[in-house]
Amino acid sequence: MNTVRANEKWRPSIRQIVFVVLASVVLLPLFGLFFFRLYDNQLIRQTHAELIAQSQVFAAIFAREVEARRAGRIALGAEIPESARPDPNDRFAPIRPALDLAGNELLRRRPDALATAAPADPAFVDIGAKLWPLIVETQKVTLAGYRILDPHGVVIAGRTEVGQSLAHIEEVASALRGEYRAVLRTRIPDKPPPPIYSISRGVGVHVFSAMPVIVDNRVAGVIYTSRTPSNIFQHLDQERGKFILATCAVVLATLIIGLIFSRTVTRPMYELIGRADRIRRGDQTAFQPLAHYGTREFALLSQSFLAMAEQLSRRSDTIATFSAHLTHELKSPLTSIKGAAELLLDSLSGDAGKLTRAEQQNFLSNILGDAERLEATTQRLRELARAEIAQQNERAELALVVGGLKSQFASGTISASGCLDRSIAMSAEKALIVLSHLAANAVHHNASTVRLEASSEYETIRMTVSNDGDPISAPNRERIFDAFFTTRRDSGGTGMGLAIVKAVMTSHGGSIRLLPTEQGAAFELRFPAA
Repeated sequence: MNTVRANEKWRPSIRQIVFVVLASVVLLPLFGLFFFRLYDNQLIRQTHAELIAQSQVFAAIFAREVEARRAGRIALGAEIPESARPDPNDRFAPIRPALDLAGNELLRRRPDALATAAPADPAFVDIGAKLWPLIVETQKVTLAGYRILDPHGVVIAGRTEVGQSLAHIEEVASALRGEYRAVLRTRIPDKPPPPIYSISRGVGVHVFSAMPVIVDNRVAGVIYTSRTPSNIFQHLDQERGKFILATCAVVLATLIIGLIFSRTVTRPMYELIGRADRIRRGDQTAFQPLAHYGTREFALLSQSFLAMAEQLSRRSDTIATFSAHLTHELKSPLTSIKGAAELLLDSLSGDAGKLTRAEQQNFLSNILGDAERLEATTQRLRELARAEIAQQNERAELALVVGGLKSQFASGTISASGCLDRSIAMSAEKALIVLSHLAANAVHHNASTVRLEASSEYETIRMTVSNDGDPISAPNRERIFDAFFTTRRDSGGTGMGLAIVKAVMTSHGGSIRLLPTEQGAAFELRFPAA
């Protein structure tokens, strides 16, 4: 037999998906290393902000020294344009750090200083000498490089290049015109950096800041500072204990997530797959509940699947048993009909002795009787097929069903009491089939009265159907609901009545069972309440 299967294409298993998800969780911090540029920008801007603050302090000191020497007619530099002059009414004129590795051009290494045609003004040389001790002390803490330039770009204070000109450098030229400017330049380390440094672009740059000193709207000098931004790897090294702890926490969390996912999803799913395979091979023990369900949804799925599989298995067994019984039940009357017809045919053809008229009538009576039995059996089969089909939103009031039952039997045979005003989730036709089969069985077993007692429960309506007829023997009590089992075969019984009753009750979510009784027979019906 060909089975319908999903398209034969590669699909990942749940284990593979879980592995990829967990691996992604573990590797996520490592992927973050490739976003170091975001952190590099933050470090560069932090360095830029520090240089601005330090340069402004030295610029204020420089300007005060220049103003103190104005009486000696110290020569200032270029006049700044009106567009670049600050508004005197503004209390604040901040310079915001805006360097960006992605947005700013990375310039080549800073050009060397050039010789100057004329030496610096002695007054500016004196200012530089006075500022130098402050620069030395500040440099010990900030690690920045400082150079103080006169209005013409000549270095008047610094560790090196004193007396040389830096006016040809781009950022210095802008500052000599009264414009503040900062740039990023390529930095060549003193020794080759480790290979891992290659993923951080901020390691090989240098921040240069040129702050003009303005006195009376003229350039009095330039505070030229530089510094390498903080190294992200040095920061990681300093905080390596925390990073190791964080890594261990991520790995531990990943393992915990994997164990939880395995126990709640993977294990129950593979156990259910194994159960399905065992059910396919006919293992009747595979309908037991799973050892672990994991989640509420998977528990509902597993229970529904196993219940469906068990129901299909029972139905398959029922069909097999039913087919065997049906074959046996149909074989006997068909054999009888065939034998009687052959004898009648032989009698007419003269091959055998002539049958008497009484014998012919007897054979014809047998044929008619067996035909009626076949007709009754097929009618019961149709009822059984209809009984196993439950329509949606069926509803019937018990009082109407009982009224229809009383009309089928002689007056006084049926008595009913209890909550007959309640409605059941079953059509009146199906409910009447159930009660009429029970009443007919009772009458056929010499019962004079059939009593119905209904009582209301939470979601069901319980009805006891009892009679005063012949009791059911102990050996037969276990078989009365089996199809084709009957003790009235000679009188036309098909053995389908109680099987139909049970099929109707089961298909509508109800139940029927035989109650122990000392006299007659009693059945308990549980109808689902509407």
